[in-house]
Amino acid sequence: MTTTAAEEFARRRQSPLQRVQHLLHAHPAISPLIVLFIAFAVFSALNPRFAQPASLSLLLQQVAVIGALAVGQTLIILTAGIDLSVGAVTILAMMVAAKLAEGSGIPGALAVLVAVALGVLAGLVNGALVTRIALPPFIVTLGTLSVFTAIGLLYTSGQSVQADELPALLNWTGESFGAGRWRITWGVILVVLLYLGVGFALANTAWGRHVYAVGDDKEAARLAGIRVDRVLLSVYVVAGAIYGLTAWILIGRAGAASPNAITDANLESITAVVIGGTSLFGGRGALLGTLLGALIVGAFRSGLSLAGVDDQYRVLAVGLLVITAVGVDQWIRRVRA
Repeated sequence: MTTTAAEEFARRRQSPLQRVQHLLHAHPAISPLIVLFIAFAVFSALNPRFAQPASLSLLLQQVAVIGALAVGQTLIILTAGIDLSVGAVTILAMMVAAKLAEGSGIPGALAVLVAVALGVLAGLVNGALVTRIALPPFIVTLGTLSVFTAIGLLYTSGQSVQADELPALLNWTGESFGAGRWRITWGVILVVLLYLGVGFALANTAWGRHVYAVGDDKEAARLAGIRVDRVLLSVYVVAGAIYGLTAWILIGRAGAASPNAITDANLESITAVVIGGTSLFGGRGALLGTLLGALIVGAFRSGLSLAGVDDQYRVLAVGLLVITAVGVDQWIRRVRA
């Protein structure tokens, strides 16, 4: 009872701004939810077409690939790391799977498994360099970004594979179905399932708690008996598997396998995670916020486009969002009981 009374006394002494700070610290998804609501209201007022089911259906399809990559990026950033190789890993997995399906005639299901396996292998390489050699994640993934990109280009000779040259299963994620006035692709459904599955693991398993603990304080986690290196390695491997799965979603979305696809995936995935309230310093954040962050980026680009705003100003708006999100995160991390 004494602790409860003390906490209540401390709460009453807080200013309204401090209460907001505590609320945002406890629930990181609130900030992006408010931003998304405001963006939806403003863009709908500027152009009513923005809120129409056809426009929102297209928005979901456009966000699907970056939203999927942001799941893996969130896991790594939660551990106070960062992954600059997400796009390169995804394209490499996509091109190898597509080339094998086109040239060797392997079944679509096996091609998908190859893509996921390549993603796992890439994640294993990144994770091993971070945990075994103790290199900074930024340097590791900056290097493997070039390595994986070069391997993909050498393997494919820079050539694309068209949809009609691929098994039907590889194109399946781009097929859509009607849901009232909405058109939803199976790729979007896979992304939703991905968020639900990984989100459940983070919130309800020992592994998820260990991921947060390692990101918050590695030394404290180690003293608590958590095998920090094993957790970090598992995070990079799981993230790699997600990138491999995203390669399948990307084929369906793009209607082809091209080595020039998603050139801005690295920055866009980080942008979605940061705007979604996940701290770049690790230990705080949630996948719900990441999903909202991806939707915010998509909403800004779609809404500003429908409003007739020049593309350069759209890039400027997203950049300002990122700076604001990091500033808010710094403020929230200074929270005091």
